Amino acid sequence: MNPTGKNIILTGAAGGIGQPLAFALSRRGARLALVDRDQLHVNHLCEKINQLGGIAFPILTDFKTSEISENPSRDVVNEAMRLLGGVDVLINSAGILDFTLFEQQDPVRIEQMMHINAVVPIQLAHAILPQFFKQNSGQIVNIGSIFGSIGFPHYATYSASKFAVRGFSQALRRELIYNNITVTYIAPRAIKTSMNGEVASKMLLATKTAIDEPKVVVEEIIKAIEADKQEYYIGQPESFFAWLNGFLPSLVAMGLKKPTRIARQFITTKN
Repeated sequence: MNPTGKNIILTGAAGGIGQPLAFALSRRGARLALVDRDQLHVNHLCEKINQLGGIAFPILTDFKTSEISENPSRDVVNEAMRLLGGVDVLINSAGILDFTLFEQQDPVRIEQMMHINAVVPIQLAHAILPQFFKQNSGQIVNIGSIFGSIGFPHYATYSASKFAVRGFSQALRRELIYNNITVTYIAPRAIKTSMNGEVASKMLLATKTAIDEPKVVVEEIIKAIEADKQEYYIGQPESFFAWLNGFLPSLVAMGLKKPTRIARQFITTKN
């Protein structure tokens, strides 16, 4: 779907790849409802886009808690509908991750990560579908990860959440085959953002993991959206390994032994 003139909900707008993606979509003529829990940053982002001639509205919500609303996903969709007058595209970009030994991960954090990364995109898709059915058009874009195809050591919960998003995207896409509604799943590899944290960033360098600049990833995301791709993987050889993991997971596991050993040293130092 061409973003020009389209009304788009973007979650996680103030962090990670959210900001550069918001600017890129605005430059292409999209009208934006930018969702984030950081009021200061999302308001500043909208002000900047509007100053540059774009149209962006902030929607403040915190998906981590249900204290504000019983159904924040429905509220986000309703508010976006009110602000934009309609919604054509939902981009689920909000996410959190930890680089950690699974046995040391806080159980509360595990639940939180599964909720933000997997449950919230599902709930938002559920909330937007009635509008998409009504207008007989729409696109749901779920930003996943290469870890949604390759279970990566020290990212066990994060991998689980992205596997869930990939499976959901595939199932919903097949369910909507007779409707004019598309579901796009996009899987970047490592991205150079503050989301990684200092220790993980050092580990990625030590293991010689490819790290993409946000602007590169953003252009690939928009390319996938415009082409209504079903699944779109960013970067080689990671995309090949994601495919290979579906056939020969034991071979991929062998290839991960050395990076896993190196990564564990960083976690030991951190703790």
